[in-house]
Amino acid sequence: MLTFAQFGAGRIGRIHAGNIAAHPSARLKYVVDVNADAAATLAAQRGAEVADVEAALVDPEVTAVMVASSTDTHADLIESSARAGKAIFCEKPIDLDSVRVETCLAVVASTGVPLMLGFNRRFDPTFAALRKRLRAGEVGEVEQVVITSRDPGPPPIDYIKVSGGLFRDMMIHDLDIARWLLGEEPARIFATGACLVDPAIGAAGDIDTATVVLTTKRGTQAVITNSRRAAYGYDQRVEVLGSRGMLQVGNRTETAILAATADAVSTDKPMHFFLERYAEAYRIELDAFIGAVAEGRAPDPGGEDGRMALRLADAALESLKSGAPVDL
Repeated sequence: MLTFAQFGAGRIGRIHAGNIAAHPSARLKYVVDVNADAAATLAAQRGAEVADVEAALVDPEVTAVMVASSTDTHADLIESSARAGKAIFCEKPIDLDSVRVETCLAVVASTGVPLMLGFNRRFDPTFAALRKRLRAGEVGEVEQVVITSRDPGPPPIDYIKVSGGLFRDMMIHDLDIARWLLGEEPARIFATGACLVDPAIGAAGDIDTATVVLTTKRGTQAVITNSRRAAYGYDQRVEVLGSRGMLQVGNRTETAILAATADAVSTDKPMHFFLERYAEAYRIELDAFIGAVAEGRAPDPGGEDGRMALRLADAALESLKSGAPVDL
């Protein structure tokens, strides 16, 4: 049984708190948030208490922490939790600054505590099945990976201003999935992008539409397309072309009903957003974290995966600014 202190009572925090409370091998003891009302509400819903960071980390009953607070708090909370000897699950990213990530991971390494990064898409059952079949050699050697990831609409401008930009905030998930599927590290990255959805995003210094090409030393390619707007819903698709065939994952819809009439053949639109699309993945990743801690295994994905995904995001931004490929 892992007893959790959770940092963060916002949208993603509510998802994690519900999953912890429902897990047979977990207990949520504390909720910590700078918003006292949000912390109190979530704690009451999940049978937990409200505390501050110091009180939660000094409690010997707390054996694990869930870091689901704002990005600018992640590295500090990871370090404090590591020094307190707690197992750590942290939402992506560790930090927006690569140097800060290095110092944070050094603290984790020196304490020896488990650290897992919240790249939840790895735990989507369909994506996981695709990778398993890929590694089993079903379609031969990987030659191309194509990842499509489009939000139904852009987040508020206030969020855009502190998000770290599209590459570090949105595409970082896809960069992680690309590494996970390619089976070898990218050696070169080229990025192009524009502001086509909302001029206010451009005024805030970001883009809302991007394409990135990753190339390995062998020449294997991964192409990632991102957009902050998809009028038809949350668009999440993956295709892998191999030497002997192709594996493809399509969108998930609200129902699997196909309607065929004299006028048209149609299905439901894709699920609206990530909370619905990846609800199962969030539950499975928590279970994977609890299992790894209980069995004394290093959680996967770990801190190095977080570091590498941020490195790729930074290189994509560098390529966008220079207009040239960046060697890694």
